[in-house]
Amino acid sequence: MSKKKIVLSCLFQANGYHKGAWRMPQAQAGADTDIDYYIRTAKRLEEGLFDLFFIADTPATRTEFLDIWTKSPIYQNGLEPITALTAIATHTKHIGLGGTMSTSFFEPFNIARQFAALDHISKGRAAWNVVTSANDYAARNFGLDRLPPHAERYDKAAECVDVVKSYWDTWEDDAFVFDKENAIQFDPTKFHPVDHQGKFFKVFGGLNVARSPQGHPVVIQAGASDAGKDLAARTAEIVFGTGSGMDAAKKFYDDLKGRMSRFGRSSDQLKILSGFDAVIGDTQKDAEDKYHYMQSLVPIELSVMYLCMDLEAKLLDLPLDEPVPLDRIPSSSNHHTVYFNQISSLIQEGKTLREIATTYRRGNRVMRGTAKQVADFMEQWVEAGCGDGFMLPMSDYPGNLDDYVDKVIPILQERGSYKTEYSGATLRENLGLDRPANRYAAG
Repeated sequence: MSKKKIVLSCLFQANGYHKGAWRMPQAQAGADTDIDYYIRTAKRLEEGLFDLFFIADTPATRTEFLDIWTKSPIYQNGLEPITALTAIATHTKHIGLGGTMSTSFFEPFNIARQFAALDHISKGRAAWNVVTSANDYAARNFGLDRLPPHAERYDKAAECVDVVKSYWDTWEDDAFVFDKENAIQFDPTKFHPVDHQGKFFKVFGGLNVARSPQGHPVVIQAGASDAGKDLAARTAEIVFGTGSGMDAAKKFYDDLKGRMSRFGRSSDQLKILSGFDAVIGDTQKDAEDKYHYMQSLVPIELSVMYLCMDLEAKLLDLPLDEPVPLDRIPSSSNHHTVYFNQISSLIQEGKTLREIATTYRRGNRVMRGTAKQVADFMEQWVEAGCGDGFMLPMSDYPGNLDDYVDKVIPILQERGSYKTEYSGATLRENLGLDRPANRYAAG
């Protein structure tokens, strides 16, 4: 019996996702806006047969506490995802190209058009990460004082996805015939305008580009709330999983896949990728030494600021070596539910502010070990039904990426848990996802 093949995606951030990575000697200054750096990284991932190169994004930059945020440049500087992925598409052949675009601040037509264009340019490798945005910096860039309530954002996201998919079905697959002799470029009967009158969007029109190679670019989603899971069960094809332990991850996996039948979907049409962060060394001690060195590059006030952001609370005034008072936990989250719950649990355990700040990593399981130990864990996780693969926020470049490609992946391939070549031409084919039929042609 063949083993389930592990799906791998890289969560890209120039220099790496560890808060101290940009200060390491090998880190390239200016990598955030160097497209050649992005391309080199994507090509290296392709050598490792990664399924997806993914750029997370927020349409904003922080505008306060800059004396602290300067110590960790994530989301303060970087290329707009669709622009960057389009450039990468012309230098790669197989790897999927995913980017974030917010349903709270971008119109469905623009989302549909840009991702359809990327799908054409990449010959079928585009993926849209559906987010509602989770910070008020973004809200203020678009004329609001703060984000709308969580439930309202998810209602708008659900409607937005429906409208985007309608645009992607504007043209049937064989609508463009290019009949020169009879002066017929397209068959007018195979054009279907979008006529939508909803709570958040009122549109009448169509997409001015032929149906793309995948029919619909792959849809990614990351919600962990009930509203987020329902949206994912109805619309998503890749979901970023949650749960730092196996029991919690399996519960999330079973819950989300179990919801899909309510929307007439098969559970094999969704891949859940768990966040996983590993520092890899030749020995256990080597891995621990690497990790502690990177940790030494992170000022403590920066780590506390990340807690403030994800807990949506003020903590900078508290003593570092005492437990965080329970009354600092807000009654609910309006931003990232999973991160909010993670920090709340650590506070309720009675840990000090320093302990929480220095160990907290956003929703990801952190491991330090050898390549074999990492491969063992990844196999066990997938075989136990905790996920279909992993979203890897590489801690640093090129070191962490090279460790995966040169050390971990060969072990998984030898065991039959990871592919030895790409199986298809499109991202859908490589993930085993069906190509959606055009709703009008199918009828």
